[in-house]
Amino acid sequence: MTSTTGEPVVVSRSIGAPAGDIFRILADPRRHPDFDGSGMLRGGVCDAVISGVGDVFVMRMHYEPYGDYEMNNHVVEYEPDRRIGWEPRPGRGHPDATAPGAAWGHRWIFDLLPYGAGETMVTEIFDGSRMPEDKRAEVDAGRASWQKQMGSTLERLAELCAAR
Repeated sequence: MTSTTGEPVVVSRSIGAPAGDIFRILADPRRHPDFDGSGMLRGGVCDAVISGVGDVFVMRMHYEPYGDYEMNNHVVEYEPDRRIGWEPRPGRGHPDATAPGAAWGHRWIFDLLPYGAGETMVTEIFDGSRMPEDKRAEVDAGRASWQKQMGSTLERLAELCAAR
């Protein structure tokens, strides 16, 4: 078996908006389908805005091999206007929802670095370093696809900010 690197997939983009404006969008799960570059998000299950580490928000998803399902996202990083991150875990309808070890330990993180007048460098990070080796291998094999989808996410986020 080939060893995997476990290196995070990282994509950055400058967005012409203050970090606080971008953070408010990222902290509102209802807005996530608006900037999702994967096309998998269908909407939040509730209307609560993320307010800190320990929050859990549930997203409705669709992935052709699985159909419709939910992911329970556990907020593990929260620094207002600077950084937000969550660990997704399989939820209702996901084939791994009842499997032992279904929490793979991967994280989605958005890091915001203000610079210039009303500009923010936004970095999206998919950190799969805690995932089982077979899952890390899938990420490593599809790295270019992940980067493309994440680039699309940041492009859509920039468009949302420009439209405000």
